[in-house]
Amino acid sequence: AAGRALISEVGGASGPLYGGSIMTASGKLEGGLTAETSVAFAEAYLEKLQDRGKAEIGAKTMVDAVTPAVHTYKKSIEQDDLPPLTALAKAVDAAERGVRFTTPLRAKKGRASYLGWRSVGHQDPGATSTLFVLEAVLDVAEEYLEGEVDRDATSPTVPDEDPEEAGTGEGAEDPPDAAVDG
Repeated sequence: AAGRALISEVGGASGPLYGGSIMTASGKLEGGLTAETSVAFAEAYLEKLQDRGKAEIGAKTMVDAVTPAVHTYKKSIEQDDLPPLTALAKAVDAAERGVRFTTPLRAKKGRASYLGWRSVGHQDPGATSTLFVLEAVLDVAEEYLEGEVDRDATSPTVPDEDPEEAGTGEGAEDPPDAAVDG
């Protein structure tokens, strides 16, 4: 029903992209909404979006926000074993980073591509609307599940690396200024 509503009510290419992707992906939820089926839904949504829109990362489209969101959500559920609400919050943060990623790009797909080089310096509208949708989904999930979570896409299983210490771990070469008297 949500997919049909988007197709009939949202103008331009966004309605069919959002709505058609939701309609296709909703089949993954037939067995009920679980962490596993929500990951399958997200992956199917992204696959249909890319197939229908013929866009990849870097084309300055909604795919630039959806892809990091889906990958972050999946990793948060499957590898980090986080609750779905926390995983969704991380996905929203990843989508926001994806939106920022579009700003310096030249649009290659969608309506923004008609602007050519004038699209550089502006975040993509499709990626931005995707972020708004994900934020709304998270807001409803937080309210429904009576929880509030941090929107931080960093992984609890991948330690943050201090850029000044990068490459100085075990097995790494010593930096040039760290000669050892011997």
